[in-house]
Amino acid sequence: MTTLAVLYVTQYLGIGFITIGLNGILRDGGSSLDTLALFQFVGLIWPVKFLWAPIIDRYGRYRTWLLVLQTGLVVALLALLPFRDPAATLGPLVAVCAAYVLLSATQDIAVDAIAVRLLPDRDRGTGNGIQIAASYAGNLLGGGACVVVYDRYGWTAAIGLLAALTAVGLVVVWRFGEPARTDRPAGTGEAYRAILSVFGQPGCRQWTFGVVPLVYVGAGATYALVTPALVDAGWSLARIGVVTGVVTSAPAIVAGLVAGGLVRRIGRAGVLLVAGAALAVSTALLLPLLSGHAPTGGAVTALCCFMAAYTIANVVVYTVNMDYSRPRTGGTDFTVLSSFGLICSFVAASAGLSAAGLVGYPAVAVASIALVGPGVALGVRHQRRHRPIATPELAPLVRTAR
Repeated sequence: MTTLAVLYVTQYLGIGFITIGLNGILRDGGSSLDTLALFQFVGLIWPVKFLWAPIIDRYGRYRTWLLVLQTGLVVALLALLPFRDPAATLGPLVAVCAAYVLLSATQDIAVDAIAVRLLPDRDRGTGNGIQIAASYAGNLLGGGACVVVYDRYGWTAAIGLLAALTAVGLVVVWRFGEPARTDRPAGTGEAYRAILSVFGQPGCRQWTFGVVPLVYVGAGATYALVTPALVDAGWSLARIGVVTGVVTSAPAIVAGLVAGGLVRRIGRAGVLLVAGAALAVSTALLLPLLSGHAPTGGAVTALCCFMAAYTIANVVVYTVNMDYSRPRTGGTDFTVLSSFGLICSFVAASAGLSAAGLVGYPAVAVASIALVGPGVALGVRHQRRHRPIATPELAPLVRTAR
């Protein structure tokens, strides 16, 4: 668990800095919003990482991949050191950031594969709670703490801190003893066939193409409304960035860790019900903001509640995705299933914003909850029929209840 926690946090440090911290630094330096949008496009590398996930499963040991990739993350961050005036060197800066995101996405494949192999059924909730919490911890450190360091001590100190924190993951990987792999795919073709064969497991299609879209589109459409609603309410971009990228990360971290523990206590279906209820309540709390009333205290409270609820839902989705991930092709399976959820989130953001232009923010938020409800009901029904088998470490499977 410690190894997973450190690796997940370090892979998100640079992501948090690029998507949150660097945006603020560039904006402060006079960069346009169109320029800032370029850095959001580099994030599109993550949803398509399933294209090279089979290579990670087929060749080498995961620990070897991690040693190379974690070193690459540190080197990519150090490559940012010459850009002391980032607004003046946007082309090379975007290229280095894209390289970092590519390395981070690939590192995530290898870490997920190790988690699939080594986490037994009882620990998958905890492991995925750590994973989700780590993403927000990365935002908090990379997008918050490193920006504070930049503001006080400059670019070199901020990048140096990022690289040093990321290097901790390299130490952890070096000390990690990975069990020998005796079940790798026989060839590249078999590894790539896993992209589709993962859906042949009992209940996998119902979960992936039924439950996940309903929950993610419902929650994601509401989340996409937050930033434009805050802009419409008169909040500055700097204030929005701090609140949505840093302040809301703290309750999300707690929610991720608590949800991971609850999976073990009350089961996946129980936590999914908690997530659905929390999303309904927190979306209701967001309605004043979405209606144009955004006093700081009320808006921050509502956003913190919503992010905590969204995090709980993510933990359940990732845990069931891991149930369907086979040790032989764990990196590919988990990546394919998770990438579909990311694609649903992108679609939800686009659809939610388009619909809001026609019917307004509140109507879209209410419709979103109308999607989450059936998604939770279908998910609970799914879990009653398809439950993970409590197996030894290297053999997570899914069974169909008779």
